[in-house]
Amino acid sequence: MEYLEILKDTFLTDDRYMYIVNGVIFSIGITLFSAILGIILGLLLAIMKLSHFYPFKRIKVLENFNPLSKIAYIYIDVIRGTPVVVQLMILANLIFVGILRETPILIIGGIAFGLNSGAYVAEIIRAGIEGLDKGQMEAGRALGLSYSQAMRKIIVPQAVKNILPALVSEFITLLKETSIIGFIGGIDLLRSANIITSQTYRGVEPLLAVGIIYLILTSIFTAFMRKVERGLKVSD
Repeated sequence: MEYLEILKDTFLTDDRYMYIVNGVIFSIGITLFSAILGIILGLLLAIMKLSHFYPFKRIKVLENFNPLSKIAYIYIDVIRGTPVVVQLMILANLIFVGILRETPILIIGGIAFGLNSGAYVAEIIRAGIEGLDKGQMEAGRALGLSYSQAMRKIIVPQAVKNILPALVSEFITLLKETSIIGFIGGIDLLRSANIITSQTYRGVEPLLAVGIIYLILTSIFTAFMRKVERGLKVSD
């Protein structure tokens, strides 16, 4: 009973539980925003990396140079080769300054995590596309479709079914990565636990609560994506 009183004082006194509620809303919001951006950017980068764009064919030295593929390679290597916290800090302290200083932290963090996630999603999508039978593209071209049309109507839809488990893992990782948003002042789940700890001097209970909430969120997301995956398999 005494410990229940401690829990009550930790979370209910002065409505401290609202820190966690607001942290959940913030974490989910930034995850969804960055996930959407990551998918769009990742798909674009994957297509660029696999593109057959050689504008300098008439120049002997540059006949095999594909600028789109090179840009995608460089971007992916740079993003995957640097810590996300460094990217977040650069974006917050070097890009969003001056007239952009008032940009909401959710937008800044969402862009940072989205740009980071895009590099990993690009590699997932690329692997999924390259894992398909090459005859799929040849069949599409034989039907009179252009390369981009074949990618959009035949290749990408099939690849999505194959890469869905890897995408789920990436977005679960993304949800947990958002816990570093506190470095630029965002009040996410982890930061909310730190605020409660600073007010109550109870360090274990807020962290346990946040850990359980993360587990619940990832479990819900995993269950939802498994249901989507089963639906896609049924439609085959």
